[in-house]
Amino acid sequence: MTVAPRPTRAPATATGPARAGAALVALSGLLLALVAGEWGPLMSLDRTVADGLHRRAVAEPGLTHVNRVLTDWVWDTWTMRALLAVVVLALLVRGERRLALSAAATSALGTFVQQGTKAALGRERPSWPDPVDSASYAAFPSGHALTVTVTFGLLLWLAVARGARPAVRRAVAAVGALSVLGVGFTRIYLGVHWLSDVVGGWLIGAALVTLSAAAYGRSGANRPRPAEGA
Repeated sequence: MTVAPRPTRAPATATGPARAGAALVALSGLLLALVAGEWGPLMSLDRTVADGLHRRAVAEPGLTHVNRVLTDWVWDTWTMRALLAVVVLALLVRGERRLALSAAATSALGTFVQQGTKAALGRERPSWPDPVDSASYAAFPSGHALTVTVTFGLLLWLAVARGARPAVRRAVAAVGALSVLGVGFTRIYLGVHWLSDVVGGWLIGAALVTLSAAAYGRSGANRPRPAEGA
């Protein structure tokens, strides 16, 4: 008798994730509209936060160096994509092609949405007479914040879908939360993004993962498969 790959766990319904995804899309759209319209209170908040953190970054070069290492190596977008690629490859080896392709497609869509939104909005990054770091292209949304959110959101979803032990799920959630919040801080601290850029990256990334999980559940692709030859 051939043993089939361990089935994924089917959620009771895809309605909950779909509604959560729709709410996240609405919040993302609202923030995008406020940024595009240069809403005064938001612009003032962005500038206040950026100014305060930049002064600290200039005054504390040691801490600034740590933040640069974290953002350029640990939480870099390519590091995150490589991490997810390893997980996707492992799923393919285990015969979970649909699950692997869903995760890979969501990650690719995140990159497309990020670049498309940057190009459409063309928001300027913070500018400093004494910069501690630099970055190119448009500011909104933060690509680092979006990519880390998508990566760890997918990893947590995959852990749940594959029935990982509670300890594993908690570990993924904890590392994910630290990474999502941490990378957001580094991007603002280093003066290459506004606060709203980071929040936009978080919202869009979370929306993509939530809607992807909802679509996967609605398609029935995560229903347990009977063992072959049973």
